[in-house]
Amino acid sequence: MRRYRASRNPVAPATHPVTLNKAKGPLSGLQQEVGDSSLTLGMTPQGVKRTVLGLALALAVVAAIALSAAPARAEQIVLPKVVLGLESAKSRNDVSASLQILFILTVLSLAPALVMMLTSFARIVIVLSFTRHALGTQQIPPNSILVGLALFLTFFTMAPVWQNVNANALQPYLNNEIPYKLAMDRAALPVRDFMLRQTNESDLGLFVSMSHMERPRGPEQIPTYVLVPAFMISELKTAFVMGFVIFVPFLIIDMVVAVSLMSMGMMMLPPIMISLPFKVLLFVMVNGWHLVAKALITSFH
Repeated sequence: MRRYRASRNPVAPATHPVTLNKAKGPLSGLQQEVGDSSLTLGMTPQGVKRTVLGLALALAVVAAIALSAAPARAEQIVLPKVVLGLESAKSRNDVSASLQILFILTVLSLAPALVMMLTSFARIVIVLSFTRHALGTQQIPPNSILVGLALFLTFFTMAPVWQNVNANALQPYLNNEIPYKLAMDRAALPVRDFMLRQTNESDLGLFVSMSHMERPRGPEQIPTYVLVPAFMISELKTAFVMGFVIFVPFLIIDMVVAVSLMSMGMMMLPPIMISLPFKVLLFVMVNGWHLVAKALITSFH
């Protein structure tokens, strides 16, 4: 019984002295972790410190080399410098050249208006628009197609005028054979001749009388500011006359279809729905675009 009681008594565990390191600062935990990691890697804390110091020294050397090489690279890069300002002209030629450049830029900005006012573009685009409305196809062909066709027909009809300007005014001026003013006078002659041939006498007389100028004895005495509006009014009149001639056959088709529908009692059916296929068929059978282009080109000769 004594042996049994002795075996029932628990054996007291062996006690070992435990030392607790109290934190002495905010970096004490980091130092302990570094020490533990160094023990797991097989390094002493002194070795870890030496490694960290070596890496810091290497980084400092690389930074110093980069900073020393930066000025040398900056000297090799050439940056452009743009200067805008006014300087005193050394001669009259400098002033005239600057004014010429300014005048050329102004003309280029007004180029679309000049193309519409001084060429055959206005007549051509109006006649093409009348043709589309006569067919009743609303937006077919689209505006971009009509304007593009009008531009190329304008280039074709104005080609002799521009060839004359290039041969007698532009090329001699570029070759320094004639001065700037003489080149402008020579370039205006073919354009004025074209506008005079296309202008009605009644329209020209209207603007001559409204300008209160003396009766000109010849075309060369008509100022350009009088010729240009007279030419534009004449172009509008000619374009509307050609548009009316194009409208007549399609108008007849609309009237025949409308009368036929009323005689059959189909008053609720729009006549344009029935007449449109017949108008398109007629226009295609007679090769309408060919006839319109031919009429426009021959109207300038």
